[in-house]
Amino acid sequence: MATANLPSREDFQIGWVCALPVEAAAAKQMLDEHLELEVDQEASDSNHYTYGRIGRHIIAITRLPGRYGISPATEVATNMARTFPNLRVILMVGLGGGIPSPEHDIRLGDVVIGVPTGRSSGVEQYDLGKHIADGSFQRTGCLNSPPSSILGAISEVKERELVGEQRYTDILE
Repeated sequence: MATANLPSREDFQIGWVCALPVEAAAAKQMLDEHLELEVDQEASDSNHYTYGRIGRHIIAITRLPGRYGISPATEVATNMARTFPNLRVILMVGLGGGIPSPEHDIRLGDVVIGVPTGRSSGVEQYDLGKHIADGSFQRTGCLNSPPSSILGAISEVKERELVGEQRYTDILE
C-alpha cells in the first residue's frame, strides 16, 4: 500500500477493546487487512494497538493491560478515544460465560449481541445486581444501551432474516 493511502489517527472509525490475550489474537484474525502504522498517540495513552481494516472500516484493536475490571477498561477506552478522536464506537468484545436454558440455548462459540428490551438496556453487568434467596437475579443498576448505529445494524440483520436474506450465515459457513 502506498504511503499516501495509509490512514491517520483521525481516520479510525472503530475501537475494539479485548480483555484477554486470546480475545485480542482472535480479533487480529478477523481483520481483512493488517496495517503497519506509526500512530502518534496522545502522551497519556499507554495502550498498545494493532491496526487494520474490516470491509471499509478502519479499526484500532487494543487489550487491557493485565488488570481486569471496570477501572482498567475505562482507562483503556478513554485513552483510545483521546488518540483516535473520530471513533464512531468503541466495542468491548470478548468471551462470556453462561448456562444454556430451554428459553436461551446459548453455547460456547455463539455470538450474542445485547439489545434493549422493556426492562433492560441490553447490556448486563454482573456486579450491578444480586442473587436473592429464590435463586433469581435482581438488578440493582443498569448500563447505557448500545449506540444507535449498532442497534440500527442489528435491526437490518433482523429484517433481512425475516425476508430470507441471511447473508451473514453465508459468511459464517
